[in-house]
Amino acid sequence: MLRKLSTTALSAAVLTAVLTTPASASTAAGTVSDPHIAVHFDLARGQMPENVALAPDGTADVTFAGARQVAQVSPRGTTRVLATLPAPADGGVNTPALHFPLTTGIVRDQDGTLYVLYATGTADLTGLWRIRPGGTPERIAALPADGLPNGLALDPRTRTLYIADSVLGTIWSVGTAGGTPTAWSTAPELASTGFLGVNGLKVHNGAVWAGNLDRGTVLRIPLRHGRAGRVQVRATDLAGIDDFAFTGRGDRILAALNGPDTVALIQPDGSHSIVLGPGDGLQNPTSIALRGDTVYVFSAAYLTAKDPNLLLARLRHQ
Repeated sequence: MLRKLSTTALSAAVLTAVLTTPASASTAAGTVSDPHIAVHFDLARGQMPENVALAPDGTADVTFAGARQVAQVSPRGTTRVLATLPAPADGGVNTPALHFPLTTGIVRDQDGTLYVLYATGTADLTGLWRIRPGGTPERIAALPADGLPNGLALDPRTRTLYIADSVLGTIWSVGTAGGTPTAWSTAPELASTGFLGVNGLKVHNGAVWAGNLDRGTVLRIPLRHGRAGRVQVRATDLAGIDDFAFTGRGDRILAALNGPDTVALIQPDGSHSIVLGPGDGLQNPTSIALRGDTVYVFSAAYLTAKDPNLLLARLRHQ
């Protein structure tokens, strides 16, 4: 797996640029405290956590990108595999940008049903998958094989799922029952500049929020009776932004910056500061979640190839 990754765009000049881009703000000491590595994952088995959805008891449902798996990580740190998605016949070599099959975005419905994205570069497997409690994975919506479905968000009020395609620069929408997705937004702000564009997604305060990894931006797209409003750029200079989470009802954000091995705290006015970094144990952080004042940061070690892990910390609410 690591040899395969080293020959893909993950080690290309695009990511080199992300790795060497300096943070645009100083460290905000004291905003996030007590960072510590709670769980170490097995890199040799492809346990590279890509995305997370939290259950009410603090259990983390995660996608392991390199293993094509969905797993549960208990509050005690025990990891249990829930499902392994089928391997593509060609091994996934035609998966756009990355050239290996990977499970990406995940959300959890109130009844425990999981919705998961899978990218393989093949028409028979790429798309949105559903895993009911105790059930087996089933694909409920096909997505273009030449795209890379990545971030996933659920609007519980309308039962609509939003899907970020990082290669095609599109946000798709589809109901939780599945069916044919609609291109909800193809705004130019979603496009990549050579590697991956729109990535993390959240539905928050009447809008779909998105990060663009290549452009280092946070975008807000108002929900206009289900349609996409005009894109608003809410933050910039966030090189390598992957997943993010809101810290409460307001618009303050914690964001994982994959290449620089950092977590940024983004204020509603768009300014940001770095609150966690490589010295805290981050290894290409991919996803963030919050439960109360507990911050969960998952690292996939795509580039460092050292220690995929779960970091826990405390957030001081201001």
